[in-house]
Order: sequence, then structure tokens, then C-alpha cells
Amino acid sequence: MESQIKLLLVEDHNIVRYGIKSLLEAEPGFKVIAEATNGREALEQIKQGLDVDIVLTDINMPELAGIELIGILQKEYPSYKCLVLSMLDHQNYVYRAMEAGAMGYLVKNIDRSEMVFAIRQVHAGHKFICTEIALKLISRHATITSNVEVKEKSNLEFSKRELEILQLIAEGMTNNDIALKLFTSRRTIEGNRQSLLEKTNTKNTASLIHFVIKHGIIG
Repeated sequence: MESQIKLLLVEDHNIVRYGIKSLLEAEPGFKVIAEATNGREALEQIKQGLDVDIVLTDINMPELAGIELIGILQKEYPSYKCLVLSMLDHQNYVYRAMEAGAMGYLVKNIDRSEMVFAIRQVHAGHKFICTEIALKLISRHATITSNVEVKEKSNLEFSKRELEILQLIAEGMTNNDIALKLFTSRRTIEGNRQSLLEKTNTKNTASLIHFVIKHGIIG
């Protein structure tokens, strides 16, 4: 039986928080066991002994913002894994959150399947950046290095289906989108994505896309 992932949801907008909670608890193996409207409230619950696996937090909140909360947890409660879920998609917020100790960064218009996949990845100890942000970061990196970067050859071999999935991931498609396009299930695509991460020895979508582009596996 799959172990349950316990979450603390930190979000100051009630309707948004209720929606996220309902979405997550509809997924087997997920349980939002506590909620907070800001970082200060979340920290108080944790100080009282709240036992969770992942703190899913917004950034902009009153009293104590998400990045400050992550920094405190990283220093005082390092066993807690933090995952950002925010409307803010600028790279500076991503860098600041990851530097503070976040294990991942998601934007709020993320597909449900990618959010679920991200939480599972973080729970397993891997870092994760959602596809939308990963593509922006890689695009920026590619622009900066386009005049000096030379594609390296890889000894890895990929099946036709793996190449199809890699191309669709690089185009920013979600697991659901890919499943519909390839006439298969979301679970199958999640498994394929995980296998590709393991095959390329990469930890998240950003590094996977960077790997396949750098090695000329896809255009």
C-alpha cells in the first residue's frame, strides 16, 4: 500500500487554499493535515509539534512570507521539505526560494498531474521545477550561451516513444496533455517521465530538458 504524504498548506487566500486542498485530497496517498494563512501561523503549528512531510507554501503572504518561512525551516527544522506554489514566475523568486532551501517551485496555473508528480518527487528527496518555469530558465540560458555552447554527444539510446515524450515535455506539455496525444494513461506518462529522469541521471524537468537539448537528442 502506498504511504500517505502529509502536507501543511500555507496560503492566505481562503478560496485558493480550499481549492488546492480539495484537489490534493482527491488524489490517493495525499492528506492535507494542517492549513495556515501565513508563514507565522505555519511556524507556530510546527513549533507545537506538527508532523508533516511537505510544506506547500505561497510566497506573498502577510506577517511572514514564504521565502522567509522556508529559510527558518531550513535552519531550525531541516527534516521538513518545502515546495513553493505561487503566481510569481520570475526567475529571481525561483532563485531566492531555492537558495532559501525550497525543494521545488510550482506556478499556480500548473496542471494537476504535474503538481502531483512534483509532490511525489519532492517527497522522494528530489528537487523539482515545473515545466513552465524550466522552459523559461532554459530559454534564457540558451540565449546567453548560444554563441559558445557546443552540443555534446551522448551514448544513451532512446526509443521512438521516448523521443516523442521528450519532445512533448520540451514543448511544455503536461502529463495529461501527453497522455491524450499519445493515446495512453497519465500514470503511464508519469512512469515514462520518471524512467527518463533515471536514464539521463537528471533530477527534474529542467535538468532533463537541458540534458537532451545539450546533447542534441532533440532540437
